[in-house]
Amino acid sequence: MTDLTQHEPAVLRVATPWGAFPAVESDGVVRIRNIRYARADRFAPPQPVEPDADESADLQFTTIACPQPPSLAAAVLGDPLDGAVFDEDCLRVSITRPADADEPLPVMVWIHGGAYASNAGDIPGTDGSALAREQRVIVVTVTYRLGLLGWVGDGARRGANLGLLDIIEALRWVRERIGGFGGDPDRVTVFGQSAGADAIAHVLAADGTEGLVTRAIIQSAPFGIRERRDAMHERMLRAVGDLDADAPIDDLFAAQARARAASAGFGLRSGMPFCTQYGHAPLPAEPEIVDVWRRRAPGLELLVTRTTEETMFYLDQMPRMQALFGRPVIGPIARRVIVAATTNGVYRSGARRFARLMAGAGASVHEGVFDARPEGSGLGAAHAIEVPLLFPNEQAWSRAALVAPHGADSLVAAGTPLRAAWAEFARTGRVDVERIGFEAGWRGALQIRRRG
Repeated sequence: MTDLTQHEPAVLRVATPWGAFPAVESDGVVRIRNIRYARADRFAPPQPVEPDADESADLQFTTIACPQPPSLAAAVLGDPLDGAVFDEDCLRVSITRPADADEPLPVMVWIHGGAYASNAGDIPGTDGSALAREQRVIVVTVTYRLGLLGWVGDGARRGANLGLLDIIEALRWVRERIGGFGGDPDRVTVFGQSAGADAIAHVLAADGTEGLVTRAIIQSAPFGIRERRDAMHERMLRAVGDLDADAPIDDLFAAQARARAASAGFGLRSGMPFCTQYGHAPLPAEPEIVDVWRRRAPGLELLVTRTTEETMFYLDQMPRMQALFGRPVIGPIARRVIVAATTNGVYRSGARRFARLMAGAGASVHEGVFDARPEGSGLGAAHAIEVPLLFPNEQAWSRAALVAPHGADSLVAAGTPLRAAWAEFARTGRVDVERIGFEAGWRGALQIRRRG
């Protein structure tokens, strides 16, 4: 466990109906970290637990993540899990709120991305301090199970959709208990990016979740690759084979590697092999999900966003693409064509269909298109480019290729209008501006329109 006590302020106590929770106050916010929301045996559904004010006392300076192999995207994101403690006992939420909060505040619940295989909820790169301090909201981050531990099950020996069940349990925890931590349970917005956004959309279709989410910000969900995955999943399950629930973690990682290798050959879907499984609880069969979304749309308030160069996040990690894009004359043309086609296939078309479906069925829907990037950026308006603006921990993002060469130096100033827009949506369910411009070393904008 990383010892940061020499560099962090002292732990204090925050009174709640479940006792006085340990917390840290710094720079105008109070952070209560690593509160357990559920327990789960390996390959089994989560079981809710009552808040325990003493259990997390020694975890206020610790980043807890689900065990996971190294991610190829670590360099793009600046090695976000550096110093983390990897523990299967990871079903935790962390809460950040203004230090002077004296009335119930809007709540924003963050569901992290990472292709359902990497990352964690409460990491330095998603520190909600700026959002809470500037916008007077409460930020809750959720950590859930990943990879083979959470997303590839047969529904018998190994549960399916366990990571989704974790997220649902965390959202129930927030609904039932956030009032005791200073939040307004009637003003809860769930927001997430990439796999986190995909998970939110599937929470909206899951059994037993009616009314659990009424306001959501869905950022860069890979809707274009959610369908026709059964054959890939079957091949992955065969590759995993028999795996005891008490197998060593190295055996589990080996099985996960076999599953990932078995997913090859299914086109763009192979880029995110660990994902939701239709026809396994709590999700309907694939042909039914559109009707479920349509039935649940009335009363929902949604903000659906995407970036203009999503797939540069991935293509830049491929040596062959780097070489092609770097060629004189043909390189820029190839980049423009390939990025546009893959971004459309994975993100743009599916996001537009989802927004159109939900608006047509009675939801209030805003759409946003994000093309901002730091001056001189080699990746452009790539996947996840808005995340550091929402969570502007400049030290955490300083090594991230995503915001190179100088974008990390200006995150607080550059991201102020974006954080204000997200918080306004959390308060009201609306975004009243059509264009958000970015300055302080950034160029581009977020264009927003109301659908329907």
